[in-house]
Formats: sequence, structure tokens, C-alpha cells
Amino acid sequence: MKSHFVPYFPYHLFNIARHYVALLALFLLSNGISASTNDSILITQLLQKLEDLQIKENGIFPKGSFPSYRMYALNKTRYKADVNPFFTGLISFTLQDLMPHFSSSQQQKARLIIDRAKAIYPKFKNRKYPERNTYNFWPTDTVQIFPNGGWLNLFNQPQALADDFDDTVILLMAQNASDSEAQKVHEFMQLFRNGYKKKVNNTLDAYKNIGAYSTWFGEKMPIDFDISVISNVLYFVQWYHLPWTQADSASLTLMTKIIEDKTYIKAANLISPHYVSTPVILYHISRLMALKPIPALETLKPSLIAETEKLLTSTDAFLDQVLLSTALLRWGKMPPAITTPKANSISELVEDDSFCFFIANIASMLPNPYKKTVTDLGIGRFYYHSPGYNYLLLLENLVWQQRGLSK
Repeated sequence: MKSHFVPYFPYHLFNIARHYVALLALFLLSNGISASTNDSILITQLLQKLEDLQIKENGIFPKGSFPSYRMYALNKTRYKADVNPFFTGLISFTLQDLMPHFSSSQQQKARLIIDRAKAIYPKFKNRKYPERNTYNFWPTDTVQIFPNGGWLNLFNQPQALADDFDDTVILLMAQNASDSEAQKVHEFMQLFRNGYKKKVNNTLDAYKNIGAYSTWFGEKMPIDFDISVISNVLYFVQWYHLPWTQADSASLTLMTKIIEDKTYIKAANLISPHYVSTPVILYHISRLMALKPIPALETLKPSLIAETEKLLTSTDAFLDQVLLSTALLRWGKMPPAITTPKANSISELVEDDSFCFFIANIASMLPNPYKKTVTDLGIGRFYYHSPGYNYLLLLENLVWQQRGLSK
């Protein structure tokens, strides 16, 4: 996968003047990432890296998007280009959140990225019922599943994937959709909660009777719980100041029970089948909590902080450390410095294709006990890699560190 990318920060010990920023960045990394006055230089460089990675002309990826690639769990020899709005929407949405903490020149760069990305979102909007304002993980203008998937594309029409909650709320927020649009989508969500027409059949017994949101809008799709998706949906509810519904409250109940039971540690791939990793789950929970305090989650903050600190000291994976560090910062806790392996450049650290923020997991829709068995075998599991989003995660962490020091 490394061959897809060209390192942005060059590294040469004998040309300090030319490569000052690169050396500065590596110095910070080699001594553990910590906020300093020099971080604004690195933030500017990371924003430039994002702008460079964003597609400028239509090709394999649509203009305005950030490339992402998928790898099949049972064939780890290559990645395939995957056309989706997920990572592009997340980058835009996150940049908007960070905007108040950028300098004026950094804001200008971020707005350029956000504005350019807007062109791709209509490609993924529901075309049969456009008034719903729901979005799909894959293109809807030319229906595909697993773009560039070879024989899998034979099933494009009959097996087209349903729109999902996750992409819908992320893209609506990325586009600053109107309050009325958000309200309509929220009302539509109420039809896809556990127990309304269908009941979840692939989660733990303790959670089966909770009327939380599913992941999918599709009438034919099974109820599918994912705590990370639910975190994003409740973030959407809070972000738009929507009145809480019974399904919102039930979804919060599911989250609190999962946290209390520590299932997010013991069975992360079961309760978050589309994200899988405990650091990624904690990243999502902390993002929701940082937006606006929710009393039921605030009582669990000490436990979440303790588990996050424990994980942070026990992992040497760079990007997992970035996620856990950001989670602690959101909870008002200054984390220890991130340790870094030996590397010749930031690109080598950040463009790590072993890191996976998101997973396409066909087995997530299977009933118990088949869900766990098929998931463990890796059948129908695809790992996603987006270099641009990895850079965004590092940029976000640096901004949060600056915010922590300024308090």
C-alpha cells in the first residue's frame, strides 16, 4: 500500500534549512507529541497535506473526495480503490469543528477543502426518495457495491446496500444541512429502531430488548447495533438541538450499559461491528461527550478515563495512541506524550496501512451464533484505509493539545 503514497515531509539530516519543517515535525514526534508553539507550523503543514491529497479532477475517485482503499481480510495482498463519501465527510465535518481554533490562514485552507468536498455528496444521496435526505456508503448515481470489486459487482442491482444512519448524519453535518432537513431525517430515523417492526437477533441478551437505533434505513435490513454509529447519531441530535425521542433515550441506555459492562473492551467487534476497535469506540464516545454534557455519560467519565489511560500505556501503535490521546483531551485530561517508533518521516507513521478506523463487515447482519463465527473467520470483512483521514486525526490531536494547554 505504501507505493500509493508519496511522503510529504522529506527527511534529510544534512539539509536543515531546506527541510526545517520536516525536521521540526520529526523532532516533536521522536520526543513524544506534545503541544507547543511550534505545533501551529505542523498544523499548517498537515492542512496543506490534506489539500494536496484531495482529488482535483474526476477519475477513479470523484473530484473533491479523499481517496480510500479496502483490503479483504482473506486476501491481504492488495488494496482496491473504494469510492465512498465516508472519509471525505468526516474530514469536512471535523475541520468545521476545529475551525475556531485555526489561524486565519489555516481557516482559509480548511474552507477550501470543505467547499471542494461538497461536490461529491449528491453522488451518494438516495435517488428514489430524495426528499428523505438519506445517504449511502456507495454511489447511487451508478449503483455499485464494493466499487472495483470484480465479480462482486455482478450483484450491484439486486444487492445494492441500504442507506445508513452513519453516512447520513456525517454528510448532513459536513454540509451544514438546515435545521428543518435535520428534523425530517430524525423523524424518519424513528421507524428504524429495535422493536418497532423488527427485533435485533445478533447482540448480547442483555441488550436485545433495548429500543435503540439500528444502523440501516432499509426495510429489508436486519436491526444492527453499533455503539460508534449510535454515538454519531446522538452527536447529530445534540448538534442540531433536536428534541430527544424515545429511541434517542433508548440508544443512550444501550451506550451506558455497554460502558458499564465494559463490553466495548471485552467484545468490541460485537457491539461495534463496523468500527471494531476499542480505541475507535472511545474516540467516538468522547466526541459525543465533548459536544455537550450528557449526565448519564458524565457519571461514567472516571471509568472511561481510567480505561483509556490503561490502553494508552499498553499500546505502541501510533494512530491508536493518537485516538486515545484525543479522547483523554476531550475529557479534560492531559495525556502522556505519544511514543513513536523509529521513522524517517511523518508519512511513514501516519500512512500506516495496518491502522483501520472503519470496517465493512457483511457478517454484522447475520444472526447469532453465526455472526461471531463468520466474523472470527474474516469472511465478508474488508479493512478500510484512508491516508487523508489519518492525517486529519493527527491534526485534530494537535489542536486539542493546544486547547488543553490554553485552559
